[in-house]
Amino acid sequence: MRHFFLSTATVLIALLAFAGETASAAGSPPPPARNVVLVHGAWADGSSWSEVIPLLQQAGLHVVSVQNPLTSLSDDVAATRRALAPLQGPTVLVGHSYAGTVVSEAGADPRVTGLVYVAARAPDAGEDFVELARRFPTMPVRAGVETRDGFATLREDAFLAHFADGVPAAKAKALFAAQQPIAADLFAGRTSVAAWRDKPSWYAVSAADNTTSPDLQRFLAKRMGATVVELDSGHLSLLSHPQEIARLILAAAGRQDAAP
Repeated sequence: MRHFFLSTATVLIALLAFAGETASAAGSPPPPARNVVLVHGAWADGSSWSEVIPLLQQAGLHVVSVQNPLTSLSDDVAATRRALAPLQGPTVLVGHSYAGTVVSEAGADPRVTGLVYVAARAPDAGEDFVELARRFPTMPVRAGVETRDGFATLREDAFLAHFADGVPAAKAKALFAAQQPIAADLFAGRTSVAAWRDKPSWYAVSAADNTTSPDLQRFLAKRMGATVVELDSGHLSLLSHPQEIARLILAAAGRQDAAP
């Protein structure tokens, strides 16, 4: 695999150019956002956005990374709403994996002008997402789920091979050490609204995902009419492909004219 090392200025120029191209492809550009709120998924924490955050900050955005308790959907939505509450001006709300459910509910907030889904769930209002997901292939990571005392974790072998595949080994092991247990019934929570029905949406599909079926991701992106990018990535594209994820968020933020 070839690796490319770019200067910060070069990366930002590429990010902003991509943002402009994607916004134009989607039709009318979204209103320029001042803020981005990033919401992490299951078996992770807010640091999972660590590679994306600096790129957004360098483009002039105010960035907040939510720390979800992962104890219930309502608890996680409340945490996201607390992050949104003090913000002023247009805001892009971004969810990875399970957090797509969270942003689909919390995204009804009037501050939110765009939604970005990263290999994420995107349920309709009241939808049984677990049942919907059964229509698509069961992914290898599921064999590594262990439940104890009402909470679920991923075994190390499954975490490294299927959840954090594509992430450098040392980084993947650090993520495993920091994984947050989730309530065993977390995924059964249902939303009362589907913000993507009323807000413009963007979706990053992970084509090599071993945690969430890529075909399910494509179905969800098409259903919501999202602007889509497809990455040759495992589940954690926000860590393995941070430049591409930042570009998509910048497009949603209408920041094609942003400066470093």
